[in-house]
Amino acid sequence: MRRDLHQKRIIITGASSGIGHALALAAAAEGARLVLAARSEDKLEGLLQTITNAGGEAIAVPTDVTDSSDRERLFQAAVETYGGLDVLVNNAGIGAHGHFVDLESDVLRRVMEVNFFATAENCRHAIPLLARGEQPLIVNVSSMAGRRGVPAWSDYSASKFAVCGFSEALRAELARFDVDLMLVVPGLTRTSLAENLLAHKGRLPLHRDAGIPPEVVADRIVSGMKRNKKELRIEKDARLLLLVNWLCPRYVDWRMSKVVRKLYAEELNELRASKEAAPVAATAPH
Repeated sequence: MRRDLHQKRIIITGASSGIGHALALAAAAEGARLVLAARSEDKLEGLLQTITNAGGEAIAVPTDVTDSSDRERLFQAAVETYGGLDVLVNNAGIGAHGHFVDLESDVLRRVMEVNFFATAENCRHAIPLLARGEQPLIVNVSSMAGRRGVPAWSDYSASKFAVCGFSEALRAELARFDVDLMLVVPGLTRTSLAENLLAHKGRLPLHRDAGIPPEVVADRIVSGMKRNKKELRIEKDARLLLLVNWLCPRYVDWRMSKVVRKLYAEELNELRASKEAAPVAATAPH
């Protein structure tokens, strides 16, 4: 069954930039009624102005998705403005670049709070509303790094793996409410994620202009919503990596480890030299 987005009541988190911003414009072009959520009030207002000037229908609700009162206010705004909810898009996300051992413990907790726990709690708020909605749907945006762990993105990968596992389990649970769930697994995308990192201690350069434009991802998501897709892998880089990892995971491990050894060659050589120079402890006779 195809889903018509015209007049659908849709909440989009992380709507101020990147995929969320592009998705809001694409959904507005389909005639959806939007609730735009993000922390940046100025950016939200700019997006709202663009949509309404083009004849679209939307409201902006400045939201910190990790704050329970903000989440409650967000869903209440959807009910008060549109009378309910048909689609929830969990897109808000944050990252940290660097090896796990080099990052502070609070970085992992913050990444998990934004990327996973907020996603889960948004779903908890949404399900009773969606159960009464029209062609109801949850869209959870994960990442290629949520299907294959990536060095220097261990915290981010962990949070996105959690989103994938949660989404797969929740999809089956939602059958009792006749609510659908689509998991989105984008590859490298040109977003502002790299500009808003909690930490940047990785040695591999971040190519901010690499990857696919967020508008392409947004168009694919809209198409997937219409066709009621269960999982959407975007684009070739994500599909290729996951295919190779499925066929030969040891090869992918080897390739990634090779890159790490090259980047940390000096420290690795020093470590090996210190181990070789260390005296061997004498073994007491029995």
